[in-house]
This record gives sequence, C-alpha cells and structure tokens, in this order.
Amino acid sequence: MDQPKTIQPEIIATALPGSPIGRRCERAVVTAYRELRDRGTHDPEAFRACTTLYRIHHPEASISEARALVAEWIEHHIVRAGAGRTHGCECD
Repeated sequence: MDQPKTIQPEIIATALPGSPIGRRCERAVVTAYRELRDRGTHDPEAFRACTTLYRIHHPEASISEARALVAEWIEHHIVRAGAGRTHGCECD
C-alpha cells in the first residue's frame, strides 16, 4: 500500500494563489500559529514559536518588532478573521 505523501508547509503556503496573505513570512507565521494551537499548544508557547519563526525569516528584526508584528497578524487573521492587508515587512 502506498504511503501518503508529506507536503511541506511552505509549499502549501506558496501553492495557494488565492491566499489573502501576500507575504510568505506572514503566511508562515499565521499557519504555524493555527497549527500549533490546533494541536493543543498553549498560546504563549505558540506565540513565542511564531516570533522565532518570524526572526528566522527576518534576522534583522528586533525581538520587539517581531513580537509586535506577530501579535498584529494573529489578531488580524485569527482573532478578527480579517481579509485586508496588514502592516509589516516589505518582503513578498
């Protein structure tokens, strides 16, 4: 019997042409936060993991900047389920 193929999260994120989240780092952060919370990770741990993830994408960012952006993105995309563009980095 064939084993199911594993698809990397970053491939899924870039393979969604209709995704309302335009930045790769923002998609990665929001996706990681949702998946961590869905698997029972407590909010503070999920938030710290996503802040670290953002800083992997943007090592030049301060911890304060990373925390502020991650908090804004979680609030916008998950808490309020907003669809518009958010503030953030200039990457694609």
